[in-house]
Order: sequence, then structure tokens, then C-alpha cells
Amino acid sequence: MNHLQDKSNQMGEALQADMKKIDRIMEIKVDFLKDRITQEEAKLKLRNAVDFVTAEEFAYCEHLLTQYGISDDTITRRIEEIRGIFDGLLQNEKTTLPEGHPIQTYLLEVREIRDLIQRMKDQQEKKFIKNQWLELYDQLEDLHIHFARKQNQLFPRFEDKDFDKPSKVMWSLENAIRDQMKEARSALEQDRDEAFLDLQKDVLVLIEDMMDKEEEVLYPTALKMISDEEFVEMRKGDDEIGYAFGITPKDYHGASEPVREAAEDEAAFMEDLKILMQKHGMQPAPSSDDALLEVTRGKLTLEQINLIFQHLPLDLSFVDEQELVRFYSDTPHRIFPRSPGVIGRKVENCHPRESVSTVKEIIEAFKNGKEDEAEFWLEIGDKFIYILFVALRDENQRFRGVLEIMQDVTKIRSLTGSQRLLSWNQPKDRDQVPEDSTDQITKNTVVGDLVKNYPYLKEELLSLSPKFAKLKNPILFKTMSSIATMEMIAERGNLPVDELISKLQDRIEKETQQA
Repeated sequence: MNHLQDKSNQMGEALQADMKKIDRIMEIKVDFLKDRITQEEAKLKLRNAVDFVTAEEFAYCEHLLTQYGISDDTITRRIEEIRGIFDGLLQNEKTTLPEGHPIQTYLLEVREIRDLIQRMKDQQEKKFIKNQWLELYDQLEDLHIHFARKQNQLFPRFEDKDFDKPSKVMWSLENAIRDQMKEARSALEQDRDEAFLDLQKDVLVLIEDMMDKEEEVLYPTALKMISDEEFVEMRKGDDEIGYAFGITPKDYHGASEPVREAAEDEAAFMEDLKILMQKHGMQPAPSSDDALLEVTRGKLTLEQINLIFQHLPLDLSFVDEQELVRFYSDTPHRIFPRSPGVIGRKVENCHPRESVSTVKEIIEAFKNGKEDEAEFWLEIGDKFIYILFVALRDENQRFRGVLEIMQDVTKIRSLTGSQRLLSWNQPKDRDQVPEDSTDQITKNTVVGDLVKNYPYLKEELLSLSPKFAKLKNPILFKTMSSIATMEMIAERGNLPVDELISKLQDRIEKETQQA
């Protein structure tokens, strides 16, 4: 038995799979995918062979296909045909999950997604009104948060168990949804109404299909393969990505809650002991956080090192020579979301399948010493993002890994001339000029930049329109504010952009006079 088969058998045991039943299913699936039988013949044979198929059995069979010479591309391309064979046979156990459980949160988001999809279908039957569709698509943007949490939190748990089909297949499907949404949104904003409406069928079908896959296969399989302790750990990282569609889950401690309380008791005891030792003139040994560490130029504590990384005006990620993600900087301004779930994960599984070949090409060139850097740049909304990959080598020129540096250089790119004096009292953004100017805010001013300089404007915005009520959710506000302009937010609230700007400028003037 080879290593791959051994791993697969271990997975089958973990899922408590009936291997004889699995063999019967696989024989039919492989015959179909190799075009030995038609879809109808496969459906009939499967119904004669088994009474039902559980979500875990379906997922396990998907995992085994590679061993039969079926490529990931084939599985992705024909996933709908494969699912069609199982029509009426897929069976799910009804499970009640506690509040805050990561899978329960996913299910709540899926419920909201389905509700939004139904409203979009209803809108198709009504007279076309651009602003109403823009509002629906603004809400649909939250889908990216839902997908990001899956990719960074849930998929790594499967990959830890050598079960990589969810990430490989689903990530491609999610990219297809993203591309269709982007194309539809572009048609809508360019007033190509007929093209936009024609695209809705594909958008809605793809999203509904993805939600079906999540509910019927992904989540039931996750509950079988992932332990409660892992879900507790996953819940901690979920917060870093955020939640979609207004869902704000409770904390989840699961069966590990007594352990957490014991840890708190131990921490309290150690603090009391430290105070007692100091009282009697005894200096306790420095903690690992306080200990000075030798770095190339100087000595720093672990706390200082973390603070430096957290305050760098760019995002860093480090992949070691084994191609495993070992570190990322948790800056508050991250361009793309990350969570602790990516640590220890193969780097190729942290990228869309369409990008994997490029990632492998870069790493191979770095390992062979042919190249030392690879740079990319892209435009996301109004932002210009610069990405640099750097080969890390030790003093003997041995390859030790890859450093990815990512930075929003929009402002840097716009700078001209020289600045030799302090500018603390001057405007910090392109769209801001001295406070006595009526041109202080423009339709292109980004909400996040404005609120950063005038925090009280967030409260002002929320009071201007009932449409802004959802922005009270801090995660949703953070996501929206980084890309939304005054013009976009005015459309969202059904307000003339000039009126919105005027109200915000009045509030700034009022606050300035009171200061």
C-alpha cells in the first residue's frame, strides 16, 4: 500500500466510511468521468447500488478521484454533472449546533445569502431601477467575507488532514462567482441594462449552487472531520477575517471551556506569586516577552518585535524553504485578509488555483538561484497595490524562504515636488485641503480616509439615512469604508452627493469652532 492510499484509508476510517459502498460508488463515478457510461446510466446504476449517500461519503469519493487518474480540472469542470448523478440520494443528518460554533455562523450567513438571492430574483420581475440594483449588489459584496473566512479558516483544517479537494475545487468556483459579480456590476455601473439583466441568471445560479455545496457536503463533512477543540481554535481566528451580512456570533468555547478557566486561574496565581516575591525583595526571572533577544543589529524583546511588525505601513508574509506559511504581520490595514489558520499551510493552498502555477514558478526560480525578486502591481477600486516577492538566503546563499511584501502605494504614487517641513497641521490626503475651504471633501474622497481624520463623521454618516443602519456593524463598516467614496455612499443612502458633502462639511466646521 502506498503512502497516498494509506492516508486515504485513514481518512475513510475517520469518516467511518463503508469501504465496500465507497468502492461501488467509485466504480460508477470513474466509468462516467471516463465516458464509458452516460449520466443517465450512471444515475440508474448508482440507485441500484446504494440506498443513500451521506455528505461525508460524497466528499470522500471526490477526494479519491485523483487516485483514479481524474484531474482537479476535470472535477471542477464537471462538478455539476457529478452532483447530478446523486440527485435524490444525498442524505444529511440534522444537527443542532450551539451559538457561536463556526459552522453555525456559516449556516446563518448562508440563510442571509439565500434571502438576498430571493430579493434579487424578485427585483428581476419589477421595473428596472438602477439604484435598487446597486443597493442589492452592495449587500452582495459581503459574500467575499464569507468566502475569505472559508479559505483562510475552514480549508486549512481539511488540508491538515490531507483532504484538499474542498480548497482546490471550491476556490475555483468562488473565483467564478467573483468574476461574474464583477462583470455584472461593471455592466450595471456603465448603464448596460440589458447586459446586466442577462448576467443575473449566471450570477444567481452560481451562488445558489455554491450554497447547496456548502450545506449538503462541506459543512456536514467538516463536522465529521474537525474536532471540537479545533473549532474552538478556529473561532478565535474567525474574528480577524470578520463576518458577513450583519451576523455577529457569540464566543464559542466548546468542551475546552474548563481548560480555559484553569488557564486563567494559573495566570492569576502566577501574578500573585510575582507580587509576593517582589514584596520580599526577590526579583522573578523575566518572562519570555521581557527577555532581550539578539537580532542582527541590536537587542529587542518579543513585544518590541511584534510592535514593529504591527506598525509597519505594509503587509508581510513569510514562507519557509518547505513552502509552508510561517508568519504574517497582523497590521490593522491589511490589504487582503489573513487569519491564524494559514500558519503551517502549504503556500499553494493559500492562492486561487489559477495562480498556483505562477507561485510555483516564482519559488522554483528562487530555489534555483535564477531570480531574487518578482514584482506585481494591480488596481483595486481607487487603490494601487504593489506586491514584491523576495528570495531569502542565509550567509552561505542557501535558499531559506520567500518574503512577500504588499503595500497600498496610492498616495505615494501621487506625490510630486518636495516636502521638507513638518506637515502635521496640513491635510494628509489628496482630497483634503485647508479646513476653511468649501472644496474640502469631493465626490472621490474615500470614507475611511475621511473618518480617520474626523472620527465624529462616522456618527454623522449613520444619522443621515436609514440606509446606513447596517454600517453600525464595525466589521462591515471597516470593509466598506476602505473602498467607498462619497459618491458611492451617497447613492447607497439615496442622497444627492452635494447634499451629503455639505452636511459633513457643516459638521467639521461646527466641531472646529467648538475646539
